[in-house]
Amino acid sequence: MKLLKLSAFVVLMATAAVGLTSWSNPTPEGGELNIGEFAPMLHQQMIGVNGEQKMLRECLGENGTLIIFSCNTCPFVLQWENRYNQLYDLCEQNKIKMVLINSNEAKREGDDSYEKMKEKAKAQGYKMPYMLDEDHIIADAFGARTTPHVYLLDRNAKLAYRGAIDDNNENANEVKEHYLESAIKAMMAGEKIEPNVTKSIGCSIKRVGQ
Repeated sequence: MKLLKLSAFVVLMATAAVGLTSWSNPTPEGGELNIGEFAPMLHQQMIGVNGEQKMLRECLGENGTLIIFSCNTCPFVLQWENRYNQLYDLCEQNKIKMVLINSNEAKREGDDSYEKMKEKAKAQGYKMPYMLDEDHIIADAFGARTTPHVYLLDRNAKLAYRGAIDDNNENANEVKEHYLESAIKAMMAGEKIEPNVTKSIGCSIKRVGQ
């Protein structure tokens, strides 16, 4: 009996180790997080506009997590950001955490400085945390390309949907395909998300040296 208990414990610890490795390692260079893969860099520290430092894993929700790579001045963000708080409300109703991440390190001395981020969050009345991704480490690990770029994680921190918020950045009243909203509802209902990948449209994330 003791031997069986010991064997079960070893298997459990080995499984946990594999899970932690999957969560900690970044995606291959130049790659993008695929549907069903664990979110990388959950141990990575970020600082929010409220001055609090958090690891990405501390932003995970009970039923899932919505990560949007965003910024301060991209025209596509300016067109879409009036939908951020509505998405936050939908997430809250479903016990999903939402976080905005600014990875524009190459513009950190200008429009995407920490101080400008604080001003943006206050001016827009962001309900969700707005975090600074120093040296675009998290964006690189996820393979995020644009602002905005959406990553919806399930309750196990596995990718369930990535891409665009919807099919019309210019006019919320003329949206025909609510990609992200539909993905959240399908995920909560235990249904298949279709499509689970859409093309992200926006400005490129401003990486150092690019």
